[in-house]
Amino acid sequence: MSTVVLSAEKSQPAPRASLGVSLGPTLGRAGQLVAGLALPVALVAIWQLASTDGSLFGGALPSPDRVWRAWLVWAFGNPGMGLNPYSGTWWDNVVFSSIRVAKGFGLAILVGVPLGIMIGWSRAVALAVDPTIQILRPIPITAWLPISLAIFGIRDFGAIFLILLGAFYPIVINSMHGARGIDRNWIRAAMMMGASRTAILRRVVLPAALPSIFTGLRIGLGIGWTAVIVSEMVAVKSGLGYVLWDAYYVGRMEVVIADMVSIGVMGFLSDRLIVLLEHWALRWRRLQSFSA
Repeated sequence: MSTVVLSAEKSQPAPRASLGVSLGPTLGRAGQLVAGLALPVALVAIWQLASTDGSLFGGALPSPDRVWRAWLVWAFGNPGMGLNPYSGTWWDNVVFSSIRVAKGFGLAILVGVPLGIMIGWSRAVALAVDPTIQILRPIPITAWLPISLAIFGIRDFGAIFLILLGAFYPIVINSMHGARGIDRNWIRAAMMMGASRTAILRRVVLPAALPSIFTGLRIGLGIGWTAVIVSEMVAVKSGLGYVLWDAYYVGRMEVVIADMVSIGVMGFLSDRLIVLLEHWALRWRRLQSFSA
């Protein structure tokens, strides 16, 4: 009987690799880069062709070449431009916004991850805390602007507070679901080996919840960039959000679009940083799959 089972198992075809796994080695890094840039380049080309005669949306939307020239002046300055409040200020504003996002996002991680793990791990904590989180979570960031201005005024911590709020909820919710979704057999095995509750949290629950936690970090970071732009339009007088609103107010739409692209690029780069950290932190999963 065992011989029949073994022969049947040997005769079964090996499972195919998933499409996502097979495309990486086939395309290579250069091919993946080309594939990722194809759509943005096509959209910019269509935009350029549609705006060459200045007719796109009645001329309100500048062409990509105008946006590019405005960004060059904004980034590197141009002494021949005369009085230009944006000349050479791009880097400073990027740094201001990035520091605020880093501070608010860091505080959201410090509060959201431990709280989410505890809500998912302890029924008592879930009953005490989760209803309040679910009540506050639907309130949009813009609704907190008056509260932030009333408490903190036009200061940096008003923006950091809004970033903290925006990033907190996806981090705490995903951390909670990560802790709740752990295979209970792992916890039973750890308890049978004499592990304490603290050791189980640190050595079993936290590592198993990391994939969900990193999902929350990526979502929270994106919302953090949204929050910093909203807050800088009102609560502070520097950063990419402040420049975006100021440029719109004076009719510099090429600077507005250059600012929007800058926000997107910074959000993309910070997301890639989280992905790299995730690959490093979850390298044990790849080793586990190889050994299997």
